[in-house]
Amino acid sequence: MQRLYTTLIALIATISMMAQGWPANYGGVMLQGFYWDSYDDSQWTALEAQANDLASSFSLVWIPQSGNCGGNSMGYDDLWWFNNYNSSFGNEAELRSMIKTFKAKGIGTIADVVINHRKNISSWVDFPKETYKGVTYEMKSTDICANDDGGKTKTWASQNGYSLSTNNDTGEGWDGMRDLDHKSENVQRIVMAYLDFLLNDLGYAGFRYDMVKGYSASYTKLYNEESKPTFSVGEYWDGNAASVKNWISGTNKTSAAFDFPFRYTVRNALRGSANDNNANNWKQKPDYRLLSSTSILTDANFRQYAVTFVENHDTELRAADAQQDPIRKDTLAANAFLLAMPGTPCVFLKHWQAYKSEIKAMIEARKLAGITNMSTYSNFRSANDYFANIIKVDNANRLLVVVGDEKQVEPSNSQWTKILSGYHYAYYLANDAETAWANKGSGNFNETFDVTLTAVSNTAGAKVVYTLDGSEPSATNGTQVASGSSIKIEGEKNVTLKVGLLIGSAVTGIITRTYTYKAEEKLPEAVCTVNEGEVCAFFEAPDSWTKKIYCWAWNDSPGENFTYANAGWPGVACELLGVAENGNKVWKWTWDGTKQNNTSVTKPGMIIFSNHGAPQTSDLTFQNGGYYNEKGLQKTITNIPAITFTNDNADKVYTLDGRQVRTDGRLDNLPKGIYIIGKRKVVLQ
Repeated sequence: MQRLYTTLIALIATISMMAQGWPANYGGVMLQGFYWDSYDDSQWTALEAQANDLASSFSLVWIPQSGNCGGNSMGYDDLWWFNNYNSSFGNEAELRSMIKTFKAKGIGTIADVVINHRKNISSWVDFPKETYKGVTYEMKSTDICANDDGGKTKTWASQNGYSLSTNNDTGEGWDGMRDLDHKSENVQRIVMAYLDFLLNDLGYAGFRYDMVKGYSASYTKLYNEESKPTFSVGEYWDGNAASVKNWISGTNKTSAAFDFPFRYTVRNALRGSANDNNANNWKQKPDYRLLSSTSILTDANFRQYAVTFVENHDTELRAADAQQDPIRKDTLAANAFLLAMPGTPCVFLKHWQAYKSEIKAMIEARKLAGITNMSTYSNFRSANDYFANIIKVDNANRLLVVVGDEKQVEPSNSQWTKILSGYHYAYYLANDAETAWANKGSGNFNETFDVTLTAVSNTAGAKVVYTLDGSEPSATNGTQVASGSSIKIEGEKNVTLKVGLLIGSAVTGIITRTYTYKAEEKLPEAVCTVNEGEVCAFFEAPDSWTKKIYCWAWNDSPGENFTYANAGWPGVACELLGVAENGNKVWKWTWDGTKQNNTSVTKPGMIIFSNHGAPQTSDLTFQNGGYYNEKGLQKTITNIPAITFTNDNADKVYTLDGRQVRTDGRLDNLPKGIYIIGKRKVVLQ
């Protein structure tokens, strides 16, 4: 009996120590903290600087592969695993600082682990020699799969006196780099040490395994059982749910997987077709019924292991010549559906940057409803024009998400209260949640904005009471308002908003929002100069525009192009002047004096700035010396060259850029604008 008892204790201990793949009943949301070529936005220092803001919404941030790759790289040609962490995103000290800061704020950092293949130092078969914990690790040519690169590697190796492994690849091959033989004990030993280094030295919370189709799922199981990460998710890129679930099972559920079937379900619904093989052939109308299609999260036995997403670095629109397979419309509706459903949602960085306020509010609603990766759901209504699901927590209705024409879906107000809505989406909370709600999530602000306060309750006429100083609202403390009232958040100070549900004299369901004030940076006139006689414009690029800025300037009548340059669109490259106080790069376009058709016009009428083609601004009216950002003209730079006034030039007329236009002091027949006559500034209207 004692032996049986001891065996049972040992068995229980063993089970408790097993890698769990992904925590059960997990309520966190993950951010993909990069996109393709996000070398500026994903700098470790840039991400660390956002830690407070990120922590208000995200529990996990997945970052690019952080080792040195021998040059400018997104990390998928990985080279150094232990001893060189000076990457395209920062150095090792900055990486460690970011991970430490994230951890202190409650954010786990997810490493991008690329072990299907590895880059060589100089030849086809040489790898770095590295040391970790006093042990030297080095992969050999015999650690490369026998059939690597369709046999080309073996041919080269034989011709140059090297031997490869005798084992073929256990998964799909890839010609980009050397495919590693995971049957090799040396490969296994090095991978296990590498994962230990990531978790226990650098401080990562878990792994995102790249290209797991490239090797057997049994090796992910082996590595996770050895390293025991809290979070593990594999990129099994396949739209067939059964295939992805088979991979999860192959890891013995020691890893979750990205729910590619869910992603394709959302894409298909928004483009209006599931049967068109051309992913970029979008219809005029979505077919929201397709949101009912099978995915990982639709299976209750695998829902815990579904990491859902609607866009990533491989599907996004990268450039005009790199279309990929992006969501082309209703991005907010796609995120609304993503963030309402079970599974663990992963938000794409570009979506976060573009729609931060809306996505914050969606995540707040998810948290308030108590939705986890194992919550259940049922369909409420569906048609071509709309789709609505009810998400349940502990078998109780908690959140109703509607996407599409949400006006056609109006649930009973005796059961549901609308808390969020936007273009093609709406969120409703069940009235028995008995809580207050504020429709703006915590975060930074630099200008006045409105927050709508809502009472979610079964009690008709329930009010809300709020404070702005962080004190607890009560029947005698705070301001009482009707449900649906809006308040302004303003002033040059931080604000802690607390809102409670007020029924009679009782206050319950208190929520908190923290708004951190950050003054808007001044425009950097000091770096912008308009020289005498110059036709030019300035552009402050958003931080998501990481390529060289190009300008396209033209006139409609007479038809003329000032930036045609022989290559056509996107025009001509701008000059980088410097960095604004808010961190954005400032560029200058100057007309070189040449035109396409050589008409009589002396300056363009319209102008476009682009991120080397895409994204681009809308058609903007040209203003000489204009300072633009992606929203349009912000101001005009007026650098006036010094003019010495004497009796000889007292009647001369100058423009603000210093050009002399008249000598007789008269303004007739001059265009509207501001002029200098003598020492006076004159406005001609």
